[in-house]
Amino acid sequence: MANTSPAHPTVATTVPAPASPAARPSAPRTLLLAQLSNSVGDGAFYVTSALYFTDVVGLSAAQVGAGLAIAWAVGSPAGVPLGALADRRGPRGVSVLLALVTAAAVASFLLIGSFPAFLAAATLYACAQSGLAAARQALLAGLVAPADRTAVLARLQAVLNGGLAVGAALGGLALHAGTRDAYLAVFALDTAGFLCCALLLGRLPAAAATPAAPTAARGASGTAVLRDRPYVVLTLLNALLLLRMPLLSLALPLWIAQRTAAPGWTVSALFVLNTAAVTLFQVRAARSVTDLGTAAAAVRGAGVVLFAGCAVFAATALPGLGAGAAVAVLVLGAVLLVVGEMRHAAGSWQLGLGLAPADRIGLYQGFYGAGVPVARSLGPLVVTTLLIGVGPLGWLLLGALLALAAAATGPVSRWAARTRDADA
Repeated sequence: MANTSPAHPTVATTVPAPASPAARPSAPRTLLLAQLSNSVGDGAFYVTSALYFTDVVGLSAAQVGAGLAIAWAVGSPAGVPLGALADRRGPRGVSVLLALVTAAAVASFLLIGSFPAFLAAATLYACAQSGLAAARQALLAGLVAPADRTAVLARLQAVLNGGLAVGAALGGLALHAGTRDAYLAVFALDTAGFLCCALLLGRLPAAAATPAAPTAARGASGTAVLRDRPYVVLTLLNALLLLRMPLLSLALPLWIAQRTAAPGWTVSALFVLNTAAVTLFQVRAARSVTDLGTAAAAVRGAGVVLFAGCAVFAATALPGLGAGAAVAVLVLGAVLLVVGEMRHAAGSWQLGLGLAPADRIGLYQGFYGAGVPVARSLGPLVVTTLLIGVGPLGWLLLGALLALAAAATGPVSRWAARTRDADA
């Protein structure tokens, strides 16, 4: 891993210290409990919501898809002004408020009976979720020591995956029952999870709103981040790397069914492998990422591993590859994919927080985090066109794109670091 140098300052040079040293031991535990409380409900919600909207509410699949696309198109940009609000008013209070709004949005799904009502509830949900993610990042930055942030984020990711797995199992019970009451119980569980999350976040020490600094003087509005060219480029590169997200949920199931001899249950096995690996090993994968230099190195290495994984997936289309061999090759590709995912996640967290100006963490995290819904909305179109349409060559092209984006992250992060030094 690269060592820290003057051209590669540590996170501590750009992010404020925790609000209170005494808050450090308890804050990560409380953040982990808050993450667990809402991730269990979310896991159940994710696996049941589509059928609830179609079978119980009576919407068509096209209406559900269009409504969610519109909702996230509105909600993703909303994370930027809501993150800026957390900077101005303090991230703890804004996080609690947005957790309560999210709970209200989930509860409102129990009352909808038409497409306009569904669209309004889904838009409120998407806006609150985007803002909550930004505000919680700002809250973490204010309460956790800079050197510990990536490790805490790794534990949060592990808890998130574990909670989603438990929630998905509970959602499976609701799907098995198939009754209206079972679906309503899932939404009630998710609502309660966000209410519990708000309660836990409210118990944290207050991370005060940051006073105006030179960056704020140049542009106090929510559009200030758009004038920070290196951070905008870094966000775009991260969004490209997030094109890996639809691979497991969309591209591989279609690829396995259409281009390989592997049995259909392989899709489920690969998903379980990915979820278990992140739950068990994300903390270990992030342990060496402590500053901007090691973060850039982690992302660069992730690009190489992701390219190798794409090449392995391309090989599963080789003629004469039997079912057993195809499963073995797919498992190897899935292992490479999850290793690249964990390394990219660890480096991305450190870069996104470490290069955000101290007085604009919420605003910048709202912008940086918009790459996730963008990848979720545009990624399926890109990967299905590239992989299913082009074939094995498409896997190699996607792998090369990921590797190039990862390689460019280091120079761009050094460019951003130099601008921070000039501001200081």
